Amino acid sequence: MKTSESVPGKVPPALAPYLKDIQGRCTECGACTRECVFLTHYGTPKAIATGCDFSSPRHQAMAYECSLCGLCNAVCPENLDPCGLFLEMRRLYVESGNFDETAFRTILGYERRGASALFSWYGLPRGCDTVFFPGCNLPGTRPEVTRQMFRHLQKIIPTIGIVLDCCTKPSHDLGRRAYFDSMFGEMIAYLSGRGVKTVLVACPSCFKIFQDYGRGIQVRTVYEVIQESGSVEVACTGEPKVVVHDPCALRSEANAHQAIRSLLTGMGLTVEEMEHCCMRTVCCGEGGMVGYVKPEFAGSWSGIRAREYGRRQVVTYCAGCAAYLKRAVPIVHIADLLYRPEAALHGNLKVARTPFTYLNRLLLKHRLKIELKPETSRVRPRGLD
Repeated sequence: MKTSESVPGKVPPALAPYLKDIQGRCTECGACTRECVFLTHYGTPKAIATGCDFSSPRHQAMAYECSLCGLCNAVCPENLDPCGLFLEMRRLYVESGNFDETAFRTILGYERRGASALFSWYGLPRGCDTVFFPGCNLPGTRPEVTRQMFRHLQKIIPTIGIVLDCCTKPSHDLGRRAYFDSMFGEMIAYLSGRGVKTVLVACPSCFKIFQDYGRGIQVRTVYEVIQESGSVEVACTGEPKVVVHDPCALRSEANAHQAIRSLLTGMGLTVEEMEHCCMRTVCCGEGGMVGYVKPEFAGSWSGIRAREYGRRQVVTYCAGCAAYLKRAVPIVHIADLLYRPEAALHGNLKVARTPFTYLNRLLLKHRLKIELKPETSRVRPRGLD
């Protein structure tokens, strides 16, 4: 890495506040580098901030090897924001015309289909001011669980609606700001215009997007609402102890952490806490789409989880984390425990995989349209992308 005196090129304005803060206040204490394979490889935030040529596409592209999980921010004693810097580097890379979609065509195709007229559907009953937003993964891998969760929410909030759509977080994280602003902005404008004030999400990534860009619409996890309602009557038999993998998108959400643990203890399970939990949780390896460009980094993060968990039974509340970590640890989704507990804890669980996930989403959409009979409905307008 070059020294600050030898770095050529003008500092891009979007990066300047981050660089000034990190250069001026990072003490290089090592708290973040001890926890992160990306920073272990490239150095402290200060070393990166003073040693990179941020006008160079090669140095901008380095940010795609960061998972954007935010652990560096969480452990920093100076409350610095290296994660924000790396996201801005990705945006700069895209806006400079250097981004090549080829490496990410799989995830971007998945995103485009999720936000298409074919797969999307909004169903808003009369008086609806709250909607359930299950995301892309859960309806595809667990369509019946998604339907049962919605029916459960209907008992708690009779006027609740449902939105089958994609929050376009992949484009957000890849730095495709214009596309993200267009797609997510159109969704928020529609929901706000129909009087929607609260979105209940099953996906942690969706939570983060609605929290940061929801323009006044409140977002909560469905697990908080279900736990608060006291309407869960599930008793799990067999293995009494579990550990929780907290998704990194929810690392700052203490209410969600507590809700999950309360649901598990209410089922008769004992939660054994690990070093990396809640605020200090570690990325499963899928975050930031690092696996498309630096699979060894992604594997290192999942390796941390495998070493820490051993053969303990793991519960998570992210369908993406459950899919990514299943090769390393015994893991189930909290929704499976809620709606098919015996199968979840006794090895009989069936989770759909591509291409059947797409068929499941279409069938779920068709079934919900028949069952809900909403006052207002729509699919995404064609041609937005």
